[in-house]
Amino acid sequence: MGIEKGRGATFNTQSVRFSLPQRETDGDWLDAVADIDGPVPRRRTEVTIEHPRTIIARNTSPDIGFDQSINAYRGCEHGCIYCYARPSHAYHDLSPGLDFETKLFAKPDAAKLLRAELSKKNYAVMPIALGTNTDPYQPIEKDWGITRAILELLAECRHPVFITTKSDRILRDIDLLAAMARDTLVSVAISVTTLDPAVARTLEPRAPHPLRRVEAIRRLADAGVPVYASLSPIIPAITDHEIENIVARVAAAGAREVTYIPVRLPHEVAPLFRAWLAAHYPDRAARVMTIIRELRGGRDNDPNFGSRMRGQGVWADLIRSRFIKARKRAGLGDERLTLRTDLFRPPEGAQMRLL
Repeated sequence: MGIEKGRGATFNTQSVRFSLPQRETDGDWLDAVADIDGPVPRRRTEVTIEHPRTIIARNTSPDIGFDQSINAYRGCEHGCIYCYARPSHAYHDLSPGLDFETKLFAKPDAAKLLRAELSKKNYAVMPIALGTNTDPYQPIEKDWGITRAILELLAECRHPVFITTKSDRILRDIDLLAAMARDTLVSVAISVTTLDPAVARTLEPRAPHPLRRVEAIRRLADAGVPVYASLSPIIPAITDHEIENIVARVAAAGAREVTYIPVRLPHEVAPLFRAWLAAHYPDRAARVMTIIRELRGGRDNDPNFGSRMRGQGVWADLIRSRFIKARKRAGLGDERLTLRTDLFRPPEGAQMRLL
């Protein structure tokens, strides 16, 4: 199968981890379609409405710095080949490959569900993270506006929120973010994995241009919004040579701090990533995977708490040392922003609210 322009994955094999029924495309049928109608058309993005009963997900992982999160969407049209969320599509009997990028799920009731949860008498206030699984500002947000609705409610309730995105579409909501920032209720992390547009076009095919993300950092910082930059994931022999340059650029734009994680390849991400390497970097595919396996204790992926976010061995130490030096050279420290929780007020109309 040829590489589909504008998509990250090079194939669409279904997961076999959950013993779901397997479907196989009939090659003879595809040949017949091609003879009659021409080549099979490119996949279009499909969005299915999802109606969950609750919207806040709770987290207990010691590797993650938040306790609760909201994901307005499942799947992500950005199509980042390294995305650790890809395996979640297997739960829907869909492929973590092209299905993850093209068959998306939207939760239009998210703000309504959140209002109900924030109105509960026993609700414990702690920051909510947006963008922990799939990007809250992926392209379909323009039409659905679910992230905007969530933010409007959080602003109304003066509820703290962390946002992670690789899209300058977040600037649409700079009015809300600037107002919340004045009360220390929000922080934003922008992902800048590479500054090379040629690399970004295959690595993150439908994410905004890297320089647009750097400009988003600048504009958020100018508006008083605490903004950070994430270099995650750093991919050896593909993006690691950019560490110093990226850190310098995002710091100059106003990022308060930078973070990184070496590339992770859980479950179905590993074969997808290997196929991507073979398609786009055949000259160095073997070398890249050799370094990754050294970073991950001889495996494609290390699932263990702690080490999975840092890597191990000589390559992990080298990346860490370069990153620390680059951060120091850029004048960045180890800033940790604590968002306020004492300003929270239940949503208007909550029965237990006392005025």
